[in-house]
Amino acid sequence: MKSAIKLGLLLAVILMPLPAFAGNDNDCQNLPSYGALKAALDAAVAAETSGLNLHMWATVVNRDGVVCAIAFSGVDRGAQWPGSRVISAQKANTANSFNLDKSSSSAGSGIASGLALATANLYSAVQPGGSLFGLQESNPVSTADAYKGPSENFGQANDPLVGQKVGGVNVFGGGLGLYAVGATIVGGVGVSGDTSCADHNIAWRVRNLLNLDRMAAAGPISAVPGPASLFAGDATHPDNIIFDIVPNPAGGTGNSASGFGHPECLNTGGSAALPAVRPAQ
Repeated sequence: MKSAIKLGLLLAVILMPLPAFAGNDNDCQNLPSYGALKAALDAAVAAETSGLNLHMWATVVNRDGVVCAIAFSGVDRGAQWPGSRVISAQKANTANSFNLDKSSSSAGSGIASGLALATANLYSAVQPGGSLFGLQESNPVSTADAYKGPSENFGQANDPLVGQKVGGVNVFGGGLGLYAVGATIVGGVGVSGDTSCADHNIAWRVRNLLNLDRMAAAGPISAVPGPASLFAGDATHPDNIIFDIVPNPAGGTGNSASGFGHPECLNTGGSAALPAVRPAQ
């Protein structure tokens, strides 16, 4: 009898579900669920009028780059470009990887309020001759995780990428850092499926709808700066896309006055009218 009880207890332990992100440093308990991401993406796609009016993929990662949720806005996984699933994850990872908050400042180094960089802000610096040339090769995608099946789960709550570190660096529009109350960075969101300019706008709307754009000054908390607030005079949209690239007289890649410029896309528009970021408190 005792042996049977012990065997039952052993089986119960073996079969016990593991924590959602066992082995990872952080989990996703304070980040949007699949349902919340899906609802925000659907609303953002419906609201956006620029680009090609296509359906989209969206991914959220936590501060360790662990994928927390992936969703799409179409009727099934084939209703938006299949290649954009992994691109959205790349953008989320990039945004998380290259955004900072006030915790980055210590011992005389860092920026007191952090620094917010949209993936769109990285475009010019990674071009040949740019100060960040080669960045897009620096953190490769984990292909074993990115393309693991079953494919019918792609974009669902049980997408095989959920709980994995996808990696990847993407340097055009569609990725943004996620800032919670206190202007604290908690991860990144990436969106893909339309022009890169429309991707940026839709990602911005998704972040706003998820209430993870707490970047404006409030009380003792300073605003999180970004290229648009530092170089384009737009304090209400600190990490907005910047269109300041002009032709290079010597040929080749155009020149960006700020160093953070992004090319215009087909049917570009609306970025200046995006919702302002929220107060930190």
